[in-house]
Amino acid sequence: MNLPLASRAVRSAKAALVGLVGLSKPWIIALLLITTWAGMFLGMRGTPPVGLFLLTTLGGTLAAAGANAINSYLDRDIDGRMNRTARRPLPSGRVAPRRALTYGIAATLGSVLVLGLGVNWLAAGLALLGNLYYVLVYTLWLKRKTPLNIVIGGAAGAIPPLVGWAAATNRVDLLGVFLFLIVVYWTPPHTWALAILLRGDYQRVSVPMLPVVAGEEETRRQVWLYSLQMVAMSLLPIGFHLLGGFYFLVASGLGLAFLREAWQLRFGGEKGSARKVYRFSQVYLALLFLAMVIDRLI
Repeated sequence: MNLPLASRAVRSAKAALVGLVGLSKPWIIALLLITTWAGMFLGMRGTPPVGLFLLTTLGGTLAAAGANAINSYLDRDIDGRMNRTARRPLPSGRVAPRRALTYGIAATLGSVLVLGLGVNWLAAGLALLGNLYYVLVYTLWLKRKTPLNIVIGGAAGAIPPLVGWAAATNRVDLLGVFLFLIVVYWTPPHTWALAILLRGDYQRVSVPMLPVVAGEEETRRQVWLYSLQMVAMSLLPIGFHLLGGFYFLVASGLGLAFLREAWQLRFGGEKGSARKVYRFSQVYLALLFLAMVIDRLI
């Protein structure tokens, strides 16, 4: 056996695998899975069976990976010109465009089969809807045409909790809808805070993110307004008697903390405040959904 040749083959396979993992954007998948798991636990009113949990997790991972890979393929022309994305697998040349597209389509189809055959077809259909909405509505249509891209397109990232709920119940109920709406209202302040930091990148590639079109002052104001709506939406399930006292305490505390950060961004206007809002928003969403699950379990 030619050991140097075998060694090169192993290195090549490893590099290809690392490239595909990078295309999948695992840091995004992790947050999406947290909301999916929360939807599943809430729908089950307890701990789901191990098999259901694993299949839903696999299907959700494949759906998100497929959407992210296709998004990377479609955005490869601008990713290479943005400082934040220039070192990603496609613009850096570590993954060929055709391979990225093939992988994205295969992962998407795999998610439909895993969820459809292993869980139920409602969960599979919702996962596919989220994928197509992200790729066709957000990436191909909204992202490069309107500063409302995140407001309208953010619904794609709000579908995972519905997938988890449908996996557990084979239907969509009112609390599942609230989960969806919370993420919809969470998306603008989360994304616009990052867009303030990346304004130069978006301006360079002519993507009409809100800071580019309306300026940072207006963006800070909109982050504050959407943060208020998000916190209000997070408390609505209590008014409908869908969640209890533990969730109310945690949601109130997290909401006040989020509003404090958004207030500092609104009236302080420093770049560091935008970074704090962006980072805290991820912690906020994860802890909020965890609090829902704990509330149901206790």
